[in-house]
Amino acid sequence: MKVFLDTNVLVSAITTRGLCADVVRKVLLSHKLVVSTILFEETRSVLAEKIGVPAHLVDQFISFLSHDAELSTPDPVHSIDIRDDNDILMLSSALNGAAEVFVTGDKELLELGCIGKMPIISPREFWERSKLMG
Repeated sequence: MKVFLDTNVLVSAITTRGLCADVVRKVLLSHKLVVSTILFEETRSVLAEKIGVPAHLVDQFISFLSHDAELSTPDPVHSIDIRDDNDILMLSSALNGAAEVFVTGDKELLELGCIGKMPIISPREFWERSKLMG
């Protein structure tokens, strides 16, 4: 399955132990990760500037994620009605990369439920679904 992990999932995965780290590991081992330049830019900004992770570690993390990932473009899909322009670019990246699921902890995005046929689900819901898939 092609999966797009939102910035908040990636940041949680690298800064804490727990569910998001497990989700990232599951995606990398059993699915195809869809990424975009905007995802990496936002992840780099949050990790380095807001959390204070050293730049070389952020670069290593992004390099690791991009190694076997499918790069998509963030060209905007204009029919998404949300406030945050960066969220529109993230969702657009997922759609343009033909992601089959978008995983996020963002409440506004989760309230959308889906965009087209792509469900927007929480890390917990992804984890529960992945256990059912084996």
